[in-house]
Amino acid sequence: MAKLTKKQKEAASKIEKNRLYTLKDASALIKEVAAAKFDESVDIAVRLGVDPRKANQMVRGVVTLPHGTGKDTRVLALVTPDKEAEAQAAGADYVGLDEYLQKIKDGWTDVDVIITMPAVMGKLGPLGRILGPRGLMPNPKTGTVTMDVAKAVQEVKAGKIDFKVDKTGIVHAGIGKVSFDADKIYDNAHEIIQTLIKLKPTAAKGTYIKSIHLSSTMSPAIALDPKAV
Repeated sequence: MAKLTKKQKEAASKIEKNRLYTLKDASALIKEVAAAKFDESVDIAVRLGVDPRKANQMVRGVVTLPHGTGKDTRVLALVTPDKEAEAQAAGADYVGLDEYLQKIKDGWTDVDVIITMPAVMGKLGPLGRILGPRGLMPNPKTGTVTMDVAKAVQEVKAGKIDFKVDKTGIVHAGIGKVSFDADKIYDNAHEIIQTLIKLKPTAAKGTYIKSIHLSSTMSPAIALDPKAV
């Protein structure tokens, strides 16, 4: 196991063992314990009382973070020529179709989100083995397959993210940067937690939100009290 640096030890000592923090306190503390020289990302991990192997307990959704993610999301718009101008005007970083389909086929996936149109999805099918594992396959449920390409691009650029429970029952999401004010970290975390609560599957029994942890790229995780969010 790697040795902790002096800064990391100091950061860890600020987090009380076995204490469950309120979201407000954790949002302030995460700024104190971040010790890296760069602007660390802030992440939330929510363990849900669901069985993701069962279709009726799969939790997936989208949320628009009130203050964005703090990072520039690279968007590829795979659209027909008549939609290219509006995709570019909306702020898409890459716009086109066949040339980008070929690039992806050749292994290029240097984007964060791909937005496309229903008519183009047939061409994307064969690329599922490349895009699927990277979470890049467009999906109507997350708003990334749409005729209103401009709106979809604008929403992603403004902080709209999609999330999905993993096979261990945890939802992970980036919700900002440590340079954000504590209030902004709180608002973004609160928004995703409330969205998850609304998405509780009727088939899920027992405790739904089992645990919540807030962490930054290099910091130890801060445990939250699920009852105080």
